[in-house]
Amino acid sequence: MRIVFAGTPDPAVPSLRRFIESPRHEVVAVLTRPDAVAGRGRKVTRSPVGRLADEHGIPVLTPRRPSEPEFIEQLTTLAPDCCPVVAYGALLPQQALDIPRFGWINLHFSLLPAWRGAAPVQAAIAAGDEFTGAATFQIEAGLDTGPVFGVITEKIAVTDTAGTLLDKLALSGAHLLETTLDGVEDGTLQAVAQPTEGVSYAPKLAVEAGRIRWDQPALAISRLIRAVTPAPGAFTEIGGARLKIGPVEMVEEQLPPKAIEVRKSGVFVGTATTAVRLDQVQPQGKRMMAALDWARGARMQPGAVVE
Repeated sequence: MRIVFAGTPDPAVPSLRRFIESPRHEVVAVLTRPDAVAGRGRKVTRSPVGRLADEHGIPVLTPRRPSEPEFIEQLTTLAPDCCPVVAYGALLPQQALDIPRFGWINLHFSLLPAWRGAAPVQAAIAAGDEFTGAATFQIEAGLDTGPVFGVITEKIAVTDTAGTLLDKLALSGAHLLETTLDGVEDGTLQAVAQPTEGVSYAPKLAVEAGRIRWDQPALAISRLIRAVTPAPGAFTEIGGARLKIGPVEMVEEQLPPKAIEVRKSGVFVGTATTAVRLDQVQPQGKRMMAALDWARGARMQPGAVVE
């Protein structure tokens, strides 16, 4: 099967790699988001999917919008049988959807119809879901509304962050996506309409979504931090300076909400329920470090609070 693979970030790389290595499928081009500035050096950087394609000499298409006439013409000329998609990051116009004979098949990191949208893994962790997974479905005009070909499930560990959970789903999901295309090509797999009940949404997370509200229960705070790690990242402020916070440990003792105490056994912050112990923190302009090392250098006064 001739395919044009659409994807952008790291979680899409395992799927592209499987198709590159597959004897059944030929990756004739890759569609990814345009090169963008990234990192502390603010250098223009190719997407992870684009870099893998470059390594294998696969043509890379980077339209600003996939509705551009030039891209539609390129896709028509390539004449793909199917376009598998993993976290491409842009809406596809109907004109593009109509080109491949098997359409566009998306790998989405949730158990649809739960958590449609851009941040399903983050939403599942923040909500305290016990299980999540991935689904392959036929892309149509609605937001993640198309009929589903197949699913896999994954238990969410109490230590999982969005990053570690996405890593697991990216690997198992790559196998699901490949077998989905195999079944579609063979005619042995049919998509089934999504249920009308149980629909929920997970919009893209802005930086402000990572702000910790210390007047919430410790469990909710812990889930939020894990959900936004590594991106956009959880943060608080102390003395007017922003402090990024890594996953925390819930402890039994009580402290007033927002109160911060430094002891030999660690750095503790009060919540609406029990306190939490900070593990790794990142002051502005510095690297992640042990919370105790940061606290010793910060020289906080008694009665200090986080905001």
